[in-house]
Amino acid sequence: MPKIYHITTRKESDDAAQRGRYAPASLAADGFIHCSHAHQLVAVANTFFASQLGLVVIEIDPAKLHCEVLEENAEGGAEKFPHIYGEVPWSSVERVLSLAAGPDGAFVAPSGLNEPGPKPR
Repeated sequence: MPKIYHITTRKESDDAAQRGRYAPASLAADGFIHCSHAHQLVAVANTFFASQLGLVVIEIDPAKLHCEVLEENAEGGAEKFPHIYGEVPWSSVERVLSLAAGPDGAFVAPSGLNEPGPKPR
C-alpha cells in the first residue's frame, strides 16, 4: 500500500515523536484518523486548513500500523480517503514535511512529497 498523509500542527507532531505515538483528538471524536493520498493532500489542506499556520504533513507507512486502515468516504462524496482506526506508532511515520501556502495564500504540495527522504527523529 502506498504511503498515506495526515495534516497536523508542528507541535502535535513534535509531541507525538516524543511520546512515540500519534493519537489526535479526531481519533476519540470520530473513531479514526483522517488521512489522504498524495494526490488528495493539497485539496484537503485548502478545504479544511485554510489560513492556518505551523502545519506539517506526517507521511505514514500503513504496512507498519497495527490497526485497520480503510478507504472510505465519510462526507458523502464518491472519492475515498484512508482512515486509520487506531493510534499511529511513531515508528510508522516515514517523514514530517512542512506545509506552507504559496504566494496566492493557497497551500502547495510540500517539497519532496513524492520523493524518498530521511526518517523523522
